[in-house]
Amino acid sequence: GNSLKMECCPWSRCCGMGDFRPRTVWLGHPEKREQRYPRNVINNQKYNFFTFLPAVLFHQFKYFYNLYFLLLACSQFINELRLGALYTYWVPLGLVLAITIIREAVEEIRCYLRDKEMNSQIYSKLSTRGTVKVKSSGIQVGDLIIVEKNQRVPADMIFLRTSERNGSCFLRTDQLDGETDWKLRLPVACTQRLPTAADLLQIRSYVYAEEPNIDIHNFIGTFTREDGDPPVNESLSIENTLWASTVVASGTVVGVVIYTGKELRSVMNTSNPRHKVGLFDLEVNCLTKILFGALVVVSLVMVALQHFAGRWYLQIVRFLLLFSNIVPISLRVNLDMGKMVFSWMIKKDSKIPGTMVRASTIPEQLGRISYLLTDKTGTLTLNEMVFRRLHLGTVAYGMDSMDEVQSHVFSAYTQPSHDLPASRAPAATKVRKTISSRVHEAVKAIALVHNVTPVYEANGVTDQAEAEQHYEDTCRVYQASSPDEVSLVQWTESVGLTLVGRDQSSMQLRTPTGQILNFTILQIFPFTYESKRMGIIVRDESTGEITFYMKGADVVMAAIVQYNDWLEEECGNMAREGLRVLVVSKKSLTEEQYQDFEARYVQAKLSVHDRSLKVATVIESLEMEMELLCLTGVEDQLQTDVRPTLEILRNAGIKVWMLTGDKLETATCTAKNAHLITRNQDIHIFRPVTTRGEAHLELNAFRRKHDCALVISGDSLEVCLKYYEYEFMELACQCPAVVCCRCTPTQKAQIVRLLQERTGKLTCAVGDGGNDVSMIQEADCGVGVEGKEGKQASLAADFSVTQFKHLGRLLMVHGRNSYKRSAALSQFVIHRSLCISTMQAVFSSVFYFASVPLYQGFLIIGYSTIYTMFPVFSLVLDKDVKSEVAMLYPELYKDLLKGRPLSFKTFLIWVLISIYQGSIIMYGALLLFESEFVHIVAISFTSLILTELLMVALTIQTWHWLMIVGELLSLACYVASLVFLHEFIDVYFITTVSFLWKVTVITLVSCLPLYILKYLRRRFSPPSYSKLTT
Repeated sequence: GNSLKMECCPWSRCCGMGDFRPRTVWLGHPEKREQRYPRNVINNQKYNFFTFLPAVLFHQFKYFYNLYFLLLACSQFINELRLGALYTYWVPLGLVLAITIIREAVEEIRCYLRDKEMNSQIYSKLSTRGTVKVKSSGIQVGDLIIVEKNQRVPADMIFLRTSERNGSCFLRTDQLDGETDWKLRLPVACTQRLPTAADLLQIRSYVYAEEPNIDIHNFIGTFTREDGDPPVNESLSIENTLWASTVVASGTVVGVVIYTGKELRSVMNTSNPRHKVGLFDLEVNCLTKILFGALVVVSLVMVALQHFAGRWYLQIVRFLLLFSNIVPISLRVNLDMGKMVFSWMIKKDSKIPGTMVRASTIPEQLGRISYLLTDKTGTLTLNEMVFRRLHLGTVAYGMDSMDEVQSHVFSAYTQPSHDLPASRAPAATKVRKTISSRVHEAVKAIALVHNVTPVYEANGVTDQAEAEQHYEDTCRVYQASSPDEVSLVQWTESVGLTLVGRDQSSMQLRTPTGQILNFTILQIFPFTYESKRMGIIVRDESTGEITFYMKGADVVMAAIVQYNDWLEEECGNMAREGLRVLVVSKKSLTEEQYQDFEARYVQAKLSVHDRSLKVATVIESLEMEMELLCLTGVEDQLQTDVRPTLEILRNAGIKVWMLTGDKLETATCTAKNAHLITRNQDIHIFRPVTTRGEAHLELNAFRRKHDCALVISGDSLEVCLKYYEYEFMELACQCPAVVCCRCTPTQKAQIVRLLQERTGKLTCAVGDGGNDVSMIQEADCGVGVEGKEGKQASLAADFSVTQFKHLGRLLMVHGRNSYKRSAALSQFVIHRSLCISTMQAVFSSVFYFASVPLYQGFLIIGYSTIYTMFPVFSLVLDKDVKSEVAMLYPELYKDLLKGRPLSFKTFLIWVLISIYQGSIIMYGALLLFESEFVHIVAISFTSLILTELLMVALTIQTWHWLMIVGELLSLACYVASLVFLHEFIDVYFITTVSFLWKVTVITLVSCLPLYILKYLRRRFSPPSYSKLTT
């Protein structure tokens, strides 16, 4: 059957590899495969060698804009339509395309080199000939690969052996899921027991693995050894896997490859982010379409004035070509280069160090944000935990009374607790004894129920082995999957009970007296976001007692612990102080109870169907009537300058929404703490709703309140959006601040999408963890904060900052400047091309509507490049106010939200200016026109260029030395090139006095009125920013 399967497989390959199937992988025998697997190559490129040019050109010409220019240039090959030299149309188009193609090619080559480096990393492979070297791209399903410490895992593998004494290894997964903590991974027990790694090839064994999918946090499979006596069956779960793109942090590991290439978990998880196009670009595109309309109208008018004589349809095309300058070809290039300059400025700003621009196409978006959606943990807060409170129900210990806890713990280990008969002891000591023992029980539980591992690193004095042997305090570092856990273990150390050692099966604590307590770990139930709790079963080696400890969120623990009257109330109190609350409980088990549980648990773990459900059911049988020990409160500190930054954003007219996965009380508390909700504001806490009726009532209650902040949980939000989407969004958008708690990553993205659809305003999302990626990619502007949770968010974002407080400057200064400058630049480029088109129109109408070009070949090209490019482009350096002023008066930003810098009104004003100047220059030149046509060209062209240079000077608000250089350089270029242009311009005529005065008069007439108008306008209705600068 095997050969037959191999026969039909190539066909299934052709029909598409869409169907992923489960697989049986024989250890060390890649040739025994039953289906074809993809090659293990990483490919992040957008194009390949053959598709590169067609694809890039397609992306360019799908814009109406570039297609128009391509058709223009092509029409020049037809003789009847030919106007002047071919290069007049092909050179500008070629330049635009060349710049784009080079930019894409550079990115592609960078990408290719990165991929090549990854694909050609060398690994060791176990084979019958001993260990051989193999490239990452040559690894196949079924190979046994050896990965050294600090080496990247090349493919998805099942973990078979490790060199570590404790029989486990740590992985760094920050490249895969964005979490910076290390993950503990366990080898398959059967293969770890083999004497040497070479024996893996001697045994007959296989791994059965589920089909490839995108879930990086789960895996279901089994390991079978056939030649065992009896055959060995082991269940495999996520803790036996080594996913590709993770890094081995300890020891050397051996694994068997189960997925390669595009079936890797890490590859299946990278979604293609949507290509963001800025609102500004859409507006410019719209203006170009209007200009195109104008072009068609002008051409038709010209032909109509000729009374449609002769082959008028050819005349229309010739006029279209003649006035083609109305739609400026250099606009896109100028704006793209402008964007590159803005991105460079953001990177180089010393006030916001470490800021990266990953999407250089949308810096103008930053200038008109209306809604800012932010994550809480790690974005507004530091994600650094400090232990604040231990609550035992009758008594609570705060930061100031930790010494009492310390003395209780000390007394528990120093006083012999059984030599005083109870009758002789006075009542007071008995009470104190119980408090003391309760504190000790609580501290011991906190020191045991966690996933923290102490790691010893060599310092200058002691080396690693010695430090591990003597449990040196100075060399110890705690590694764990969340900062909460570390802060709890560090606290138990501060009160005298220290976690000094841990491996897979045991834990060591050191008492205040220096004695070492040994605990065997029998089972561990890790924390998940669904269960919101973690548990551990340990056996105390000195007494043999088995205890089940558990800690978790108050919501789930309330049903698990024995009835009491204080849990709910105290949890609420602590949450209101902004603390993260965990409930700690315990249950003592007899040996029989434990054995019975273990048998059922192992049975459940071996099942292939509904495994997680069956396992959960078995664990839940233990989770009842547990003894409540204590509550712990941990505080998450705010990042620096969060309050002033939020204040700036609020004054700038930006509404801030906080979307967090944290619970309602903590979220509300952080919101108040960060002054997201101001002191005197009412808060409306949206009651939990589940049905349509409840949502209706609650919305009505909310509608009656004015100017109050809204706090709502994810589930209630879901219900409201299901039934009353429009009403809810309308009310929420009017709120000064909104806090959504208990949000899932998909809900975060959904809220962003709704805001965009409902309000049509621009949104900006800020986050730091893997759970914020979907929201960041959905928003018009995604900002990633490089936080404790790793780099995943900052890599997916359009902009990444190192601290939340940098956001203020990014928007107020850079966003505002980018938007205003791009607006000025685009209007100027349009003005520049309209001027020359107006002159052409005047010229044609004077000469009986002839379709004859006014300026030939090089003059047209020179006009939009060498002669006026530098001054016009130098507008990207212009700024209306100093950056300090922009930060001090965020209200300036509010002005931009109306979209005034580039609107139909400003566009129309510029069109009128262009028509005025074009006609003045042309009529002026005609009036003062001597005997020859040559002189008209010389006079009008020189006046045109001087006018352009003066207009740039008129628009500039703050001079920069580069601008002056640009103006002078352009002038110099023009004067120098006159020598070469004798075919168009008579050099002798230029040097005469009459030429000079004619040019001066024309230029003054075209520019002076505008200067006067500008002065009057500044005098009588100054814009808001000028009031601040004077």
